[in-house]
Amino acid sequence: MTRKEKLVMLYLAKVCPKKRTCLVSPGEIAAALSKKFVLSVAELDEIMCELSNENYIDFVVSESKMGYYYCVTLKKRGQSFETDSKRQKKSFGLLILRSLFLATVSFIFGIVLKMIFKG
Repeated sequence: MTRKEKLVMLYLAKVCPKKRTCLVSPGEIAAALSKKFVLSVAELDEIMCELSNENYIDFVVSESKMGYYYCVTLKKRGQSFETDSKRQKKSFGLLILRSLFLATVSFIFGIVLKMIFKG
């Protein structure tokens, strides 16, 4: 999953209620992500199709007098996306801390062994 897809999915997870359909315009998504990326409607269509193919969302494109909208329903995998991404970040942080701890312990152990066999 690309960074843009993750950000769009995080936005949809925040905006859409859990087992309900919501209407979201491409302009709303682009405005929410405008601080990090500039997204065109074609690029957003591609991202939405990819999220649908990966089983995160169901969506239908709807055109009305007010413009172009996505009717989005989060699937089970999409509903748990936010918590899964938080869990993944936490486990990555713990992996880094564990690696730093083991590197420090092995460095200290090496110094102790040097002192023992030198003297």
